[in-house]
Amino acid sequence: MFDFIQDIDFQILDFIQEHFRSYWGDRVMVFFTYLGSAVVWVIFCAILLLIRKTRRDGIVASCGLLTGVLVANVIIKNIVQRARPCWIRDGFPVLIKNPKDYSFPSGHTMAATVFTVIMIKKHPRLAFVLVPIALLIAFSRLYLYVHFPSDELFSIAAGIVIGLTACHIEKKVTAKEPSASEAPSH
Repeated sequence: MFDFIQDIDFQILDFIQEHFRSYWGDRVMVFFTYLGSAVVWVIFCAILLLIRKTRRDGIVASCGLLTGVLVANVIIKNIVQRARPCWIRDGFPVLIKNPKDYSFPSGHTMAATVFTVIMIKKHPRLAFVLVPIALLIAFSRLYLYVHFPSDELFSIAAGIVIGLTACHIEKKVTAKEPSASEAPSH
């Protein structure tokens, strides 16, 4: 079963390499991969946390992203230990620093999905900007030959679950908080 999935994964990756690679595509996909890096998510969350009006968004996004890192990079990657496509086949140029951690799941894609789901739940109009960015981050990982399509699909699904769970927990916690009108006066 695993070999069957990996064969399909390689067929998709090879198709992308043969039909989508270009000079400008290389630059755009490297940009989107870097946009999905941990440093960028920390900066986004820090900005949200610094602004009083978006502080709660920053807390929820930070908790969701931290959960995603723990699930993807700490737990699942080290249990599954799936080699990256660029480690198995070296015929394609890796345009970024060759990753040292395992392939499954994609931390970049999971983080982009978690953040996107949380922000869309809270601010639906952001979907028009965030969904294409998250999808381009996911596609960039395939284009750059550092993840398999099945890594990306799992990461999107898990990111959706983590993002929705973070929003659900926030809703439960804030429902228990007294409103300003109910708070005791001093």
